[in-house]
Amino acid sequence: MKIYKNTNVFEEALNRIRFIFDEFPNVIVSVSGGKDSTVVFNLSMMVAKEKGRLPLKVAFIDQEAEWKATIDQIKLIMYNKDVEPRWYQIPFRIFNATSKTDHWLKCWDPEHEDEWMRPKDPIAIKENIYGTDRFKALFGEILRVEYPNEPAAYIGGVRTEESPRRFMGMTQGVTYKWVTWGKIHDRKRNHYTFYPIYDWSYIDVWKAIHENGWSYNKIYDYQFAHGVPIQNMRVSNLHHETAVNSLFYLQEVEPDTYEKLTQRIKGIDMAGKLGQKDYFVHKLPFMFTSWKEYRDYLVEHLLENDEWKNHFRKEFNRVDKRWGKLWGDNLYKAEVQSILTNDFEFTKLYNFIRRYEHARRSPS
Repeated sequence: MKIYKNTNVFEEALNRIRFIFDEFPNVIVSVSGGKDSTVVFNLSMMVAKEKGRLPLKVAFIDQEAEWKATIDQIKLIMYNKDVEPRWYQIPFRIFNATSKTDHWLKCWDPEHEDEWMRPKDPIAIKENIYGTDRFKALFGEILRVEYPNEPAAYIGGVRTEESPRRFMGMTQGVTYKWVTWGKIHDRKRNHYTFYPIYDWSYIDVWKAIHENGWSYNKIYDYQFAHGVPIQNMRVSNLHHETAVNSLFYLQEVEPDTYEKLTQRIKGIDMAGKLGQKDYFVHKLPFMFTSWKEYRDYLVEHLLENDEWKNHFRKEFNRVDKRWGKLWGDNLYKAEVQSILTNDFEFTKLYNFIRRYEHARRSPS
C-alpha cells in the first residue's frame, strides 16, 4: 500500500538526505552517470552546502566499457570544485554477455593497457586494495578499507518504480533505525547505502533535472531519438547481460566507442551486426519440439565447459521446480535468452521472473 503525503518527493528527498548527513560523519554519493544518480548528486550537493559539509565525497566505479557520454558527465561531476572525487579506475571483472569463450572483461587489466578503452584519468584511484575483483562486492569493501572504524554511508539513485521486488524491499524491512529505503553493508561498522529518491517516478526525475537546469548524460537524448523504450535506457557498461540491446545502436550513436569496444572484448562486433532481430531467438527453431528441449540443447552444446554447464543446469532445475509447470514455455524461452547472454548470475532471468510474476498478479 502506498501512503501519500502533502509534501512533494523533492522536499521529502532533501529531508532524507539531511537525515543521512546528520547521522553519518562520512557520506559518499555513488554516481553512475545516469539520470537517477544525477538527481541524487545535485540534491546531496544542496544539503552539503546547507550543512557546511563541502567538499562532497562522490564515488564512481569505472567499468571501462562505458559510453563516452557517460564519462563526459562523470568528468563534469568529478572536476567540480566542491567535489572530493573518488573515481575508481581499478582492476576488477565484469561478465561479458556477447561471447561464449571470452566470459569476462577484466577492466583496467594492467597486462593489457594498450587495449584499454581510454587512458586512466589523472585524478582517478588506480590501485585495487579492496580484496575483491567483483563489481558488486567493491562497494562494501571500499567502505571497509577506507572507513574501518568509522560510520559511513553511500547515497545512491535506486528507485522502486523500476522493480516490484525493489518496492517490497525498500518499503518493508528496516535497514537503519526507522529507515526502510536502504541496504546494510556492515551493521557492526555502521556501513550502509541509502536511496532517498526510492519513491520517485521517472517523470519526477526528468522534471527535477529540467526545472533546475542540471547537466545530464546526453546519451538519453540519443536513445530517445532512436526510439529506445524508457525502461530499456541504460547508460552503464555496454556488455552486461542487461545491456546487450545498447550494442545494436552503439555504432550509430558513438562509432568511436563501438570500434574501441570491438577491439577490447570478443563478441561485440557479432552482436552489433546481428542486431535485435537476429541476436535473440523469438521463434522456436523448427528442429526442436519445445523450448525446454531447445534450452537443454543450448546448455549442452553452446556452453563451453562443464563448470558453466553444471551451473546453468542447477539453477534451471531449481527455477523449473517452482515455476515450470505454471509458466511452461514462457519460462523456458526466458532461460534460452539467459544462455544466449552468458547470464551467469541469472540477473536477466530473475528480472523476467519478477516482471512476469508481477504481471500475472496484477488486475487486468
